Amino acid sequence: MNLRQVFVSVLLFGVAGLLLFMYLQAWIEEQHTESGKKLQEETINQSQSVNWKMNLVSNYTLSVFYREILGKQDFTLQPLGMPRKAAWRRSAPVSLSNQEMAVSSSRHWQGRAEPFSVVAASSGSRVPEQQRASESPLSWFRGLYLPPALHPLNKTFVKGGEWQDTDSSQEKRRAFLQNFCRKYNSRKKLQSHLVHLVSRIYVEDRHKVLYCEVPKAGCSNWKRVLMVLSGLAASANNISHDDVHYGKHLRKLDSYDLKGIYTRLNMYTKFIFVRDPMERLVSAFRDKFEHPNSYYHPVFGKAIIKKYRHNADEEALKTGSGVKFKEFIQYLLDSHRPVGMDIHWEQVSKLCYPCLINYDFIGKFETLEEDANYFLQLVGAPANLKFPKFKDRHSSDERTSTEVVRQYLKELSKEERQLTYDFYYLDYLMFNYTSSLV
Repeated sequence: MNLRQVFVSVLLFGVAGLLLFMYLQAWIEEQHTESGKKLQEETINQSQSVNWKMNLVSNYTLSVFYREILGKQDFTLQPLGMPRKAAWRRSAPVSLSNQEMAVSSSRHWQGRAEPFSVVAASSGSRVPEQQRASESPLSWFRGLYLPPALHPLNKTFVKGGEWQDTDSSQEKRRAFLQNFCRKYNSRKKLQSHLVHLVSRIYVEDRHKVLYCEVPKAGCSNWKRVLMVLSGLAASANNISHDDVHYGKHLRKLDSYDLKGIYTRLNMYTKFIFVRDPMERLVSAFRDKFEHPNSYYHPVFGKAIIKKYRHNADEEALKTGSGVKFKEFIQYLLDSHRPVGMDIHWEQVSKLCYPCLINYDFIGKFETLEEDANYFLQLVGAPANLKFPKFKDRHSSDERTSTEVVRQYLKELSKEERQLTYDFYYLDYLMFNYTSSLV
């Protein structure tokens, strides 16, 4: 074989090898692409399943619910981003963590059916895939139901006939709130984390009471009373403001596990004290902005002055002191607030959720002393324990009365007064307050 033939043979062999290599590379890439598509589809399906679970548990918050009860739109329980018919056909994950607890209304206000139920995952349960696919979504959870909507009050400890008028007022308030919730909650479905619902509730285990804190409605003295009831103090009069609010002596309901929360909701006497929304709002403003405050001035005051005061001087921008009531209302009504909400002027409907947690006792700041002392008798408190009469802070200031509120509202336009009333609309409705100041 001459040199030319050898060269041609080597060249042909090389070309054949190159073609074979290119074919094999194309085949490998095709297989890799198909595998990648399958993996991507599986990942998307898993992601959709997880996202659907989280939507089911978390997306329907209480703020949506409270917009709903005003009748602005039709609300149905459905995971976001999924077709209605296909939503329930997806298989649910086997279990949820304790943090994925939810409140859901699976029944309407009919007969003995409860409007809202607390649902949590059954831990460690394994349900066949086919069975899970055929079940309704709420059957994947082990249902735990909130207590009946209107517990009869236990009046075993009440002595004497002096409380007849107070008791009559109490029953009327309970019935009024019950009727309100029945009217506006009907056919509405909702989900929210259970721990969020009970985050403002304080627990006193000795006398089995749960207190939902509403700032500027006697909450400081109520926490003093709870400390005495629990044996942490001998007298409410000797407990300082800092011990009440920063001492962390009292335990909140959201610090318990699911069983502990549910047991106490079911067995303990739940109470709440409320106040006329405008009086509560003005009281909060006077307390936080008209007196030196190392938190509210630099955090809220600076942001409010910067956004709502034209030509603000450097001192005001630096300290945040001197916020005017009109500026505060502008902040409150702004959908793009420069700083978030605060519990001192948050609506009671979003602090204590009165249509979801069925409070056994509804006290009012306007009749604080008689309501509080009647409640103490109801729960068997020591005979010598009376609700404190003293003003917690700024004792030399005039109390925030109807006339004081009227003076502050003069700083607002008619439209601003109406919008402020609208902001607290649910609180007015739930607790039967009038809007005479607007």
